[in-house]
Amino acid sequence: MSKQRIFSGIQPSGNLHLGNYLGAIKNWVKLQDEFESIFCVVDLHAITTPQDPEELRKSTIEIAKTYLAAGIDPEKATIFVQSQVPQHTELMWILNTIAKMSDLSRMTQFKDKTRRGIRKWKNSEGRVVKKEVISSEEYMFHKASVGLFDYPVLMAADILLYDTDVVPVGEDQKQHVEIARTLGRRFNQKFGETFKIPKVFLQEQGMRIMGLDKPEDKMSKSAESKYNRIELLDSPEEIREKIKRAVTDSEQTIEYKDERPALKNLINIFSLVTDKKTEEIEKEYENKGYKEFKEGLADAVVDFLKPFQGKYNSISDEEVLEILKKGKEKVQPLAEQKMKEVKEKIGLG
Repeated sequence: MSKQRIFSGIQPSGNLHLGNYLGAIKNWVKLQDEFESIFCVVDLHAITTPQDPEELRKSTIEIAKTYLAAGIDPEKATIFVQSQVPQHTELMWILNTIAKMSDLSRMTQFKDKTRRGIRKWKNSEGRVVKKEVISSEEYMFHKASVGLFDYPVLMAADILLYDTDVVPVGEDQKQHVEIARTLGRRFNQKFGETFKIPKVFLQEQGMRIMGLDKPEDKMSKSAESKYNRIELLDSPEEIREKIKRAVTDSEQTIEYKDERPALKNLINIFSLVTDKKTEEIEKEYENKGYKEFKEGLADAVVDFLKPFQGKYNSISDEEVLEILKKGKEKVQPLAEQKMKEVKEKIGLG
């Protein structure tokens, strides 16, 4: 029996952080042995917000290099760049014709990204001299791009194009997979059986690594403060400084409780980088304070990232480009065949 297929991807925007690794990539490394795996660098998703062209090209290679350094094996999994396979956007347009505004207006991630906007004034030297918060409605209709609003339909196209069985995502992306399921079913009902309806695969503990400075929000590549996240290529000194500054609370004990979200997040990170159970960590620091706990956590994170960083630095850009080329050649026939089927069903060509 052939393996089920999984598909997932990460945008090449900003520097990848520990939350990306623990919440997604670490999980993919395990899944590649169990599933036929397709992992994409989703550069078309990245341009829903402004990107510097040269930085985007550089980041695309860096994301693929991160996949490889983390343990994604190109002999087991396929890695390619989304924009190199034009069927992604071709299918997106067709799905747009059956997607409804009501489907997209319910998306919480779009609401989160447009819930507060900042208008900036700059002087003649380009320096920001004034900032003003603008309303969600003004930001949504005058600042947010159609691409940002339509992002879930492109994600649906990514998934449905390859007859994906399972989509490994974090909790914040679950709603996007539901849109893919909805559009797949809607197309099948209207034009006949064409798409597989994918299932969601969630990793419970690691799927939401929260910000070190704001434990109520997810660790983010786009957060203004560098102390929000531990980047995968941070030096040991940077890691120790960020963990030292991490928000905790006024309690004196090390306990894993929902009522103590900042500490719970740090214990989650500790658990994921050491494979220790949270109860073991509680017991280890039962009669110790935050200073000792944070020092132990920093040591654990440094040790966890050291082999990754060593491997990352040993991979050349030429190596990555060759792997991406082979990945494209492998998925292109799948995408072409699916689009041929889709077009026949709806009467195109």
